[in-house]
Amino acid sequence: MTMSLRSWLGLTCSAAALLVLGCASSGRQESAPAGASSAPATSQAASAGSPPAGNDAHPGKAIYDRVCAACHNNPEATRSPGLDALRKMRFSNINHALVEGKMKLQAASLSDAEKRSVADYLAGAEQANDAWIAKMMCPADRRAVDLSAAANVSGFGFDPHNHRHLTQAQAGLKTADFANLELAWALAFPRATMMRAQPAVVGNTLFLPVAETLQVYAIDISQREPCLKWVYNSASPLRSGAAYGEIAGRKVIVVNDAGATVHAIDALTGAGLWTQSVRLFPISIGTGTPIIHDDRVYVPISQYEISLAHVDSFECCKTHGGVTALDGRTGEKLWTMHPMPDAKPVRDRGDGKMIWGPSGAPIWNSPAIDAKRGLLYVGTGEATSEPATETTDAILAVDLKDGSIRWSFQATANDIYLSGCDTSTVPPGAPPLKLGLNCPPPYSVNRDVDFGASVILGKLKDGREILFAGQKSGTVWALNPDTGKLIWRQDAFGPGSSLGGIHWGIAFDGERVYAPINYAHGFYPSPEAQHKEKPGSLYGIDAGTGKVLWSFAAEPDCSAERQTRLRTCENVGFSGAPTVIDGAVAQGANDGYLRVFDGKSGATLFKYDTAKKFSTVNGVPGEGGAIDNATIVAANGQLFVSSGYGMFGQPPGNVLLAFRPKGR
Repeated sequence: MTMSLRSWLGLTCSAAALLVLGCASSGRQESAPAGASSAPATSQAASAGSPPAGNDAHPGKAIYDRVCAACHNNPEATRSPGLDALRKMRFSNINHALVEGKMKLQAASLSDAEKRSVADYLAGAEQANDAWIAKMMCPADRRAVDLSAAANVSGFGFDPHNHRHLTQAQAGLKTADFANLELAWALAFPRATMMRAQPAVVGNTLFLPVAETLQVYAIDISQREPCLKWVYNSASPLRSGAAYGEIAGRKVIVVNDAGATVHAIDALTGAGLWTQSVRLFPISIGTGTPIIHDDRVYVPISQYEISLAHVDSFECCKTHGGVTALDGRTGEKLWTMHPMPDAKPVRDRGDGKMIWGPSGAPIWNSPAIDAKRGLLYVGTGEATSEPATETTDAILAVDLKDGSIRWSFQATANDIYLSGCDTSTVPPGAPPLKLGLNCPPPYSVNRDVDFGASVILGKLKDGREILFAGQKSGTVWALNPDTGKLIWRQDAFGPGSSLGGIHWGIAFDGERVYAPINYAHGFYPSPEAQHKEKPGSLYGIDAGTGKVLWSFAAEPDCSAERQTRLRTCENVGFSGAPTVIDGAVAQGANDGYLRVFDGKSGATLFKYDTAKKFSTVNGVPGEGGAIDNATIVAANGQLFVSSGYGMFGQPPGNVLLAFRPKGR
């Protein structure tokens, strides 16, 4: 179906409410199943849950209704967290967003008292109870962190080339094991709604950042139930996955936060080593996972001007993304790659105020490292104002030494896009969308088809090296890593959209590329376009030729029982990145389903609904939701899946789940 009138009207919401509290920049009651822990909930349960619904007498409700409800009551249309997700967040996170974070500009008209009032209305001023941490610390014989083994997962792509592939030896799992999985345990985090960050895994230790708790956890996974080795506390919400590596003989964990500040942490002890802001502009944000190479930390930088500039009061547009190289020992900045020059006044927009440009090219994916060629590869996003440079919606090859751009390949030219300016989503019979003065010019393709998926450097059995890139247009590209010239492209996956196509990642196993396709509910220009892009699809593609070898398309599970648990049962898209383990492919869905496929045939080996309540090993009330971003890894014979993504109307959640073969 096309977007409903109610949803479309949400696109016209005020600037004070649009796209806040963790929105993507440019870029969901049941007893515990067999295998789940039966540990009872402790007395912290009351404070770990959300405040009572229907608190209409609270003074913050009037503020919410006035400046927030238009967007947060229509999350599918506005890409914002829904009210259900907001009510499960922590007071500190909401207040941080209003005072210092992504909603600072939108909340500028509110007094400090009003900001605290609306945060208290949504989350309650009582702090989340973290007493579970002390109770779950490992005993002395399990407390030490052993980093003698090579990392199974060192970053977003598991290895420097971003393959997202684990061997049987690395995972302790073979393809046949996936038909016989059961839930081993669930671990929950109080007042969290978005389990967006992928852990790093070294030996028996899993390093997991959780954005809303402002913490990184070193979790021992060596025995039947987990325990905590150390916990690192951040001053601001963490946003990226964890990167692991060695710098000058020291083993470190690196993570990026919502304010584009990089944190370096001693992997043995959890002690902070240094922090460094890589913010290029006040609205820069750290989304992509950094990568450690040769004593340096390479950090992708995004921005969220796309979410602000559709309103006439905003001076559009002056920001762009980039990549910064840091000295891993000290955090000192070595160089920054800017994909375009600084913005300058371009033209009068018709009211005496100027349009500025160029702008855009957010980089919200994790770099691939090509040590042989001395390059890193990243993908960029749309332009946010004219002129659209050739480095928007592009793949860039960047010199590791000095940050210069060796070559660039642009997939979509003139993609100038701002949220709230997309007329293609107006449903038939709806009134025309009134466009703001900053909205893109008529010649813009106006699609928002970023490269959000990290680029893969792959080597085929015949020795050829190829770069693979997945785009929100729904296209997989294969490029020559020396020149950026096109080898092949595959467009069989539908038209894509601002929330469709390939989102967070693709994977490569040496023979095949695996491409998941998201289903952006309501974000299609026509029923015909939606029909072309099958909801919740995964494709196995011949890496040498681009030929589609097999495909799978999910069907919505809208049983009466499930509809009581989910805001919508129809959003079955595959937005998250896949994980290849031996010959199997694990893929999460927006509706909370985890599936594992045979990589050769596409046959379904395992299916599990994570969008439900869990008893947990730490006694914190647990609930799963959407499986998005990049959250699936494996080690020590266990499959680890984080469930919960309270954005875009998807089900929020707060659990890390561990699966293992039955009887093991």
